[in-house]
Amino acid sequence: MAAATAALIKVARIVMGQSPPGNTYNSDGAGLPLLNGPTEFGTTCPDCTMFTTDSRRECEAGDLIFCVRGSTTGRMNWADRKYSLGRGVCGFRAATHLETRFIRYCIADRLHELLQLAGGGTFPNLTKDDIGGFVIPWPDDRVRIASILSAYDELMENSQRRIRILQAMARALYREWFVHFRFPGHEKVPLVASPLGAIPKAWEICAVKDVATVTYGFPFQSKKFNTDGIGTPVIRIRDILDGSINTFTDEEVEPKYHLKNGDILVGMDGDFHMCIWSSGHAFQNQRIAKFESNGEIGNYHLFLALELPIHTWNKSIVGTTVAHLGDMHIKAIQIAWPPAKILEKASGILEPMSQQIVALKRQIRNLRRTRDLLLPHLLSGQVNLTAH
Repeated sequence: MAAATAALIKVARIVMGQSPPGNTYNSDGAGLPLLNGPTEFGTTCPDCTMFTTDSRRECEAGDLIFCVRGSTTGRMNWADRKYSLGRGVCGFRAATHLETRFIRYCIADRLHELLQLAGGGTFPNLTKDDIGGFVIPWPDDRVRIASILSAYDELMENSQRRIRILQAMARALYREWFVHFRFPGHEKVPLVASPLGAIPKAWEICAVKDVATVTYGFPFQSKKFNTDGIGTPVIRIRDILDGSINTFTDEEVEPKYHLKNGDILVGMDGDFHMCIWSSGHAFQNQRIAKFESNGEIGNYHLFLALELPIHTWNKSIVGTTVAHLGDMHIKAIQIAWPPAKILEKASGILEPMSQQIVALKRQIRNLRRTRDLLLPHLLSGQVNLTAH
């Protein structure tokens, strides 16, 4: 007996985005948060900075948001509130929350087939007819399947929340000690003038390049890339945020372009995404800067020291439409350098936090891998749910 299937248009409401007039955009929070594409996507839910007072198409809380245009076609997020949908995205909503989740799992399992409908041009585009006519499994036990897979998602989101808390604590400590100079015993240390403003006496101004090795990525031939897992993973800018590995190559490069766990990576175009790499051996693609501590400063301390100036640079200073980070900008980064005792105290707090974050990221990867291995077996009926 053939397995039950259904076209997406038959089982979900599909809302294709439509961009509002440009003069209605604002960053003041007026109107609805606007999603034009994955730039605003977070790990699970969007993180919008742009709003519109004249929304044309919307999704509701609980909807699946799906990218339909450009190189990021197929990326997904969950709506945690009502959003205005620009033309780069669409929204899915099934009859129930778990059925909407089931659709997300089906799309993930068959994403390659769906993307083939977008064409092979330089700017792929999925239409409502493409999406609506796409056929997915629609078995009677779809809600049960979705509930099993959702349990993995909930565990991953719990780990993500713990990561966010640890990161917020680390950033707060760094700002308190190394930006506002309220470190233990600061009451007894006078401030003195420096090129960065007033700093505590006995502190120095140090260039990041003097306490870390900086390596820029290798210009791999993209025509030799594959997504079949052949060769060595190549980390591209778009992979930095979630530590994913989606691109491989059989090219060989010098050891300096090899990545290892603990390397600090900064994307040099766009929003300057950063991470401490924790997904194992890989190659470093061009337009990614790698920072390695020389041992004088803790790795997480170095990451926080880089994060503050890099994320506060304005696009109008560094670039134009798309911001570009260059060698001259990296060489110009300076930090206030404290005495050894304060560095040791900071490392004693920050490095265990970093280790916890790495462990949680590893846990998330294992959960995602298990879920993705289980997914096709559940959809195909190879796992007997009636036995449980």
